[in-house]
Amino acid sequence: MAAAEKAEIGIIGGSGLYDPTFVEEPREVKVYTPYGEPSDFITVGWIRGRKVAFLPRHGRRHKVPPHMINYRANIWAFKELGVARVLSVSAVGSLKEEYKPGDFVCPDQFIDMTKNRVYTFYDGPVVAHVSMADPFCPELREVCIETAKSLGITMHEKGTYVCIEGPRFSTRAESRLWRSWGAEIIGMTLVPEVNLAREARMCYVTIAMVTDYDVWAEKPVTAHEVERVMRENLEKARKLIYELIPRIPRERKCGCEKYLDEALL
Repeated sequence: MAAAEKAEIGIIGGSGLYDPTFVEEPREVKVYTPYGEPSDFITVGWIRGRKVAFLPRHGRRHKVPPHMINYRANIWAFKELGVARVLSVSAVGSLKEEYKPGDFVCPDQFIDMTKNRVYTFYDGPVVAHVSMADPFCPELREVCIETAKSLGITMHEKGTYVCIEGPRFSTRAESRLWRSWGAEIIGMTLVPEVNLAREARMCYVTIAMVTDYDVWAEKPVTAHEVERVMRENLEKARKLIYELIPRIPRERKCGCEKYLDEALL
């Protein structure tokens, strides 16, 4: 891979965040992987002096549903480009009254309820049992939370993300169950993206944007309301990323790259 196409920070855009308008000197790159094609071309460029790579998780036209995303190809492509840190943006539903539409969440835990995905790069003969006790990079979480505070963005500092298979939404019974478990937000794309990033020795953080209450709330939500909240959230997300990138330390001190050393058999 040519030096001009290398990057240190990867940004995965979720629902609505398809175009990297905040990237300077953008250059589209097609990355070939052993796992097939990533969701789309990757845009490599600069944000305030830092080299970044941007990938829309669902493709530019939201053509890839959550259960069909080639997560291994996406993370592998970032690794090929030299990415060491990943900022993942995603839209989520709320399972708690206080996590309101328009709020942001920096989750610290997740519960995996997916069923048919490919969760690892290590299918044998090499096997890896990677620790996910603390799945998100503490260094990135701290920078993300502090940056949001400085911008006046409501950012919940903790939260458990329930990841469901999709593409359907939850039943009322399921939503009440996730809520009874103490989870705060629900989405469809965190797993196995976060697992694979750890296996690739990357730091990973999720910037979750609450668009609506999940069906436990018995609160009818119109498409117009969701669209309005999404539009407002995307503007905040772009601003947060733009201010967050230059605050990320150039040297990693979090230890995320060492988890794989303890996992390989």
